Amino acid sequence: MADLPDTPLLDHVADPHALRALKPDQLAQLADEVRREMISSVAVTGGHLGAGLGVVELSVALHYVFDTPRDVLIWDVGHQAYPHKILTGRRDRMRTLRQGGGLSGFTKRSESEYDPFGAAHSSTSISAALGFAVANKLADRPGKAIAVIGDGAMSAGMAYEAMNNAEQAGNRLVVILNDNDMSIAPPVGGLSAYLARIVSSGPFLSLRDLAKKVARRLPRPLHDAARKTDEFARGLTMGGTLFEELGFYYVGPIDGHNLEHLIPILENVRDAAEGPILVHVVTQKGKGYAPAEAAADKYHGVQKFDVVSGVQAKAPPGPPSYTGVFADALVAEARRDDTICAITAAMPSGTGLDKFARAFPDRTFDVGIAEQHAVTFAAGLAAQGHRPFCAIYSTFLQRAYDQVVHDVAIQNLPVRFAIDRAGLVGADGATHAGSFDVTYLATLPNFVVMAAADEAELTHMVHTMALHDDGPIAVRYPRGNGTGVAIPTPERLEIGRGRIVREGKTVAILSLGTRLEDACKAADRLEAQGLSTTVADLRFAKPLDMALIRRLLSTHEVAVTVEEGSIGGLGAHVLTLASDEGLIDGGLKLRTLRLPDVFQDHDKPERQYADAGLDADAIVDAVLAALRRNSVGVAEARA
Repeated sequence: MADLPDTPLLDHVADPHALRALKPDQLAQLADEVRREMISSVAVTGGHLGAGLGVVELSVALHYVFDTPRDVLIWDVGHQAYPHKILTGRRDRMRTLRQGGGLSGFTKRSESEYDPFGAAHSSTSISAALGFAVANKLADRPGKAIAVIGDGAMSAGMAYEAMNNAEQAGNRLVVILNDNDMSIAPPVGGLSAYLARIVSSGPFLSLRDLAKKVARRLPRPLHDAARKTDEFARGLTMGGTLFEELGFYYVGPIDGHNLEHLIPILENVRDAAEGPILVHVVTQKGKGYAPAEAAADKYHGVQKFDVVSGVQAKAPPGPPSYTGVFADALVAEARRDDTICAITAAMPSGTGLDKFARAFPDRTFDVGIAEQHAVTFAAGLAAQGHRPFCAIYSTFLQRAYDQVVHDVAIQNLPVRFAIDRAGLVGADGATHAGSFDVTYLATLPNFVVMAAADEAELTHMVHTMALHDDGPIAVRYPRGNGTGVAIPTPERLEIGRGRIVREGKTVAILSLGTRLEDACKAADRLEAQGLSTTVADLRFAKPLDMALIRRLLSTHEVAVTVEEGSIGGLGAHVLTLASDEGLIDGGLKLRTLRLPDVFQDHDKPERQYADAGLDADAIVDAVLAALRRNSVGVAEARA
């Protein structure tokens, strides 16, 4: 590229094609500008910060060396892909990140041709990249597939399942292991970079391939000795024997912030005839922004913040979070019962189990990003007489559904599931929404499935779970703060028994979970229009309170179920009960309100629930539509 005017380089890099026209000595400046742009954007929107800052140079290098988008670049999880978004034509939209109608906080196929695969759950990148690579190989098309996976994501078995099958992709597959948290290799320095450059070079690979061909002609003992000597020598200097055993040619470790090291090594890897190849890159979370470097955990995901001071905006004081209420309740139960233990899959702070771990370190188990293992491990603990609480986000528990069915439900083992982030989750969008847990759990024999309407109910439900030894039991609760009710002395709930919140005669609203607040608001508005309204908090999606539901359906003109979940949940079970028992034959108008049959994009939670038709206005509309009446004031309120 010709010398540029005295303006930021980033102003002239609209996409990776322009990036590849830069001179090598301009790339460090570009990386600095990308880092500043990212900090400035996330300060306005909030979002994931530390991981993205750590891969700025790596992002620049990958787009510079590889021919994206023909060469597909897949970012594991995707929360480190903000620099990638800036470099691929989305810089002007970065301040819409995670906002309604704006950029996703993760990679998304519909957003850009440079996002070949959507990712927001961990450890999928190698499997996906292998699919791209083999598809190109089968079609005899050019193009490599590059998966960037963090060391934390390597704790999931899926990554190794993919690597075990990667050999068939040959040199079309490149895996970048971004080591940014735990040290799994010797210190990085000039010597290791030099060695990495040598062993990734064409002459070395050709010589090594020739040596392997010669060795194959040797008697078996000499052949085996030669192979082991080669692996041992490279493993001794650089580490990587594990990856070699999985069929990868290992290169590294190298400094992921040193472009003078990165570029030539990636060029060697790009041009290598041998493969698949794993490049071990060491980076620092929060690199280049002092507050994030000093506190990587606090700056992994951030609220809006002041760029100069690094101080994050604080929400005004309010009720405690549901996560915090759960954690406090569980700690209290564990003080009374030393058989209670807690399991998390790499989310101790997100699930509140960091608080439990401080009180009971010997009874807390963080198994890494391994939800399948977490569930079966909990089943083993339960089979031996312990009372395990398995705390996993709703969206992540989906990854362990076979274990929930086979290892827990069929054996009727009393594993307690604390399902955080149930319902819609705002800025994280469809990939993290807890839309399906009631549907996929309440369909299973032996399960008890509860949903907390507020903090007090959650406290009672944790206590109930602690005392329930008759089979698996789950409680679901949302992200965010509670309603502000007082935290009571916990009481054991009768399994399958709901409660009446207010009594009426004409309309019955059957609520499950935290839609109860909107159900009560809707009841107020219906009462103002002369419609006497009952509100019931069913508490249990399974087993249903059959007696209560029968009474409400037989004595009211209209009944509406309301839940923060997909079709197939509470509403489906109530409809089945009504159909089986002939409760709708007498003219009852029964309606079910649930999440729409779409994956909803990110937005503010209140906007998401309004769009889903699950706020007070929508409940009123559903009742009046069933009665064929016009909603007084609702249309104006929505306008």
